[in-house]
Amino acid sequence: MGEMEMMMRGREEIEMGEDLTRPLPPLSFSLHHSLLLSHCSSCFSPLPSSPLPPIFPPRFPPSNSNPKILYCSSQCSFSDSPLHFSSAEHHLLCLLPSAAAADSSDLRAALRLLESNPATRRSSSVSRIAGLSTNLHKLANDDEEEVAARIRDGARAMAAARRMRDRDCSGEESEGEEEAMAAAALCAVLTNGVEVQVKSGRTLGVAVYGGGGFSWINHSCSPNACYRISLHSDLQTTSFLPDHETAAMRIVPCCNKETQTESGVCSNIISVLSTKECGCSYGPRIIVRSIKRIQKGEEVTVAYTDLLQPKSVRQSDLWSKYRFICCCSRCGSVPPTYMDRVLEEISVVNGNSSSSDSGFYRDKATQMLTQYIDDAISDYLSIGDAQSCCEKLDHVLTRGLPDEQLERNEGTSLPTYTYWLHPLHHLSLNAYTTLASAYKTCSNDMLALFSEANENLCVAFDMSRTSVAYSLLLAGATNHLFQFEPSLIASVANYWVSAGESLSTFARSSMWRELIPLSSLSSIIRHNCLKCSLGNKYETGSFHSQVQYEDFAHVSSKFLDCVTDYMQKVWHLLVHGCNHLRVFKDPLDFSWLVTAKYSSMWEICSHCSSNNIGSNSDIYENIPLCEAQGCTTQVRIHLFQLGVHCLLYGAYLSSICFGKHSYLTCHAQNILDTVEHD
Repeated sequence: MGEMEMMMRGREEIEMGEDLTRPLPPLSFSLHHSLLLSHCSSCFSPLPSSPLPPIFPPRFPPSNSNPKILYCSSQCSFSDSPLHFSSAEHHLLCLLPSAAAADSSDLRAALRLLESNPATRRSSSVSRIAGLSTNLHKLANDDEEEVAARIRDGARAMAAARRMRDRDCSGEESEGEEEAMAAAALCAVLTNGVEVQVKSGRTLGVAVYGGGGFSWINHSCSPNACYRISLHSDLQTTSFLPDHETAAMRIVPCCNKETQTESGVCSNIISVLSTKECGCSYGPRIIVRSIKRIQKGEEVTVAYTDLLQPKSVRQSDLWSKYRFICCCSRCGSVPPTYMDRVLEEISVVNGNSSSSDSGFYRDKATQMLTQYIDDAISDYLSIGDAQSCCEKLDHVLTRGLPDEQLERNEGTSLPTYTYWLHPLHHLSLNAYTTLASAYKTCSNDMLALFSEANENLCVAFDMSRTSVAYSLLLAGATNHLFQFEPSLIASVANYWVSAGESLSTFARSSMWRELIPLSSLSSIIRHNCLKCSLGNKYETGSFHSQVQYEDFAHVSSKFLDCVTDYMQKVWHLLVHGCNHLRVFKDPLDFSWLVTAKYSSMWEICSHCSSNNIGSNSDIYENIPLCEAQGCTTQVRIHLFQLGVHCLLYGAYLSSICFGKHSYLTCHAQNILDTVEHD
């Protein structure tokens, strides 16, 4: 990912949703240690029942050496085994204790990078390897001892492995030179490495891609491109593989004017670009794709960090990983952008009045809110306590930071102050994500334990619809932010698909049949909608045709019109009994957050709690939900149709970001095909 003077620019004018590169092979890659005996170390595919060991060279007879890695086929073993041994990866795994080996993927990728680029071993410079910035001077001399120690200890382990490999040879490098090269290679991996995430989003390993292709694409918090990883098996299934392999690069390398030639290519890297790129002919490949219009000569950027984090969190993350301070247009905006403001906005309430500026303990309260929410999420993710997680997160979202929490952590009683998270605060978004999953888990657990009890079916039904409501709220909230920051398109695609999956699953759940006799959904028209063109695009296969911005804006506008119409018919059902969710009269409309009437979450919640529960605005509040038979049949149909719309729009956005063969696009299409044939 390189130093800031290196960059990539558009070779021509490019529309959104177009590939900018062919599938680029890695310079180096390695599988996570925990997957070495379950996945192929060459193609990253799950291993068959009878995997193959590496092909041991004569110096390492199999009888004396246990295989540290495995392969899915003889082709993979034949391709990767030589590098496994020549790079000293095998020796590193033999040397490292099991505890240290568990975090060895960066070290192994660095060893492979050194071996794949022999020119590095003859170079006196450690600032670049294969055109990649190593960032060695920043990382190895870092003020944070943990980072420096990781590089120092890792370099020593790598050097020891290389000496072990050469024990029968006279090594060319001294011990100091070995460690210096190892440290540079490790820093290059830490600076330029990309997590290989495929299928369900699981991280399988790390890969490094060459300068002048991907690793010179700089970061921006408002990027115009994104990337996807494809395994060899994924590429084999695409009908356009030959065209992709020979496709011209639509981006070109560039650097500072002081060192570039008339063609725009830096004079000191011409040799790097003119030489055939070293690296692997196999392994996970990367493809860069536009998510905005890119003008000819415009710099191409991607995101190195989570764009749904506020500026302070993004800057901290970028500094800890890459040692640079982002100066993009979003980070440099004065005043801060609307999105960055709401992502970290907290209201401080004193008595019956609110203030956006009061509270001596604001920073401390922010830390405690963060800790409180992180602990609640940890209860769910690490311990599996979904119920406790739901209770804690609902409590802090509805009532603010608990007074007793302030007293216990600060040692000072603050009875007059309450701290409320903005509904679009990044901690709120994290809470919505977790609550959607945790309530679903609670519902499934309830059904598994008490499948025969009607009372428990009602409870499970309520938990399931609350899960759906939070999933919809998350999709609506991020879609609102998407209107201000188009770079969020990938995140928004994911949340709309998740909301659509939750809705379609809920609408088709057997709980409806158990609680209330309802008609079948089989007669509902699945995709066609008279108001928007999403269904027609899906049926005709035009989802994946070249996207013009004007068409994208039109499709998005019509989608929101349809979803808003359905939302008015189902939202009251979904938020029944949940005080926090009832604050949101429409999860797509957040304009009320900037009005004087609702200037703080405290006023919003006060307004909500003062409402008459049996008001006409919520027809479900006076009676048990499962007895509202006059509406549930039609509401169920609306829920299903809303789910189909969400899936279609999520698939549409995903196709723009990642292409028609991406996991998310195919996942949404598979759900749509499933509900079509139910």
